[in-house]
Amino acid sequence: MNDRMNDRMNDGMQDGMHDERPEGFRRVAAALAAAGHPGPRWLAVAARTSQEAADALGVTVGQIAKCVVFRRKGPDGADDGAVLVVAAGDRRVDEARVAALTGRLARADADFVKARTGFSIGGVSPLAHATELTVLVDRSLFRFDTVWAAAGHPNGVFCAAPAELARLAAAPVADVVQEPAP
Repeated sequence: MNDRMNDRMNDGMQDGMHDERPEGFRRVAAALAAAGHPGPRWLAVAARTSQEAADALGVTVGQIAKCVVFRRKGPDGADDGAVLVVAAGDRRVDEARVAALTGRLARADADFVKARTGFSIGGVSPLAHATELTVLVDRSLFRFDTVWAAAGHPNGVFCAAPAELARLAAAPVADVVQEPAP
């Protein structure tokens, strides 16, 4: 980790004050600790988009593991759970590819995302959700040695190798993004 990134992540850190951090961040920190991961970092600035996170961390947008949530629809059209896709920040999730694996989908609004994941948009983590979700990790993340994901709050992030991220999220790896333009 370079000094610039370390300074940005530690700005605003209050050693021993993790209990004052938002509940979502604490929940992700506990899940990471239980899995033997060193834990999340607190950024001095909020990073609600892949670009903001990449800028704050000094990495490429592709190294940001964004979480996109969909409503899964049952045969009668009623909500039948949530699907969370973890994909590289420089790729667009292909809803048809996701639906081919999970069933019919619809867009999720902020209230649905918060109710199902326990996190607000901009801080949705790939793990430690409020309810059981179907989670998929896109293969596009495997272009990188390490990626950064949200840790339950727009100021919270954690770093992992893509295979470790899939393990932490207890998620299969799939091809669910649109092909990049040549």
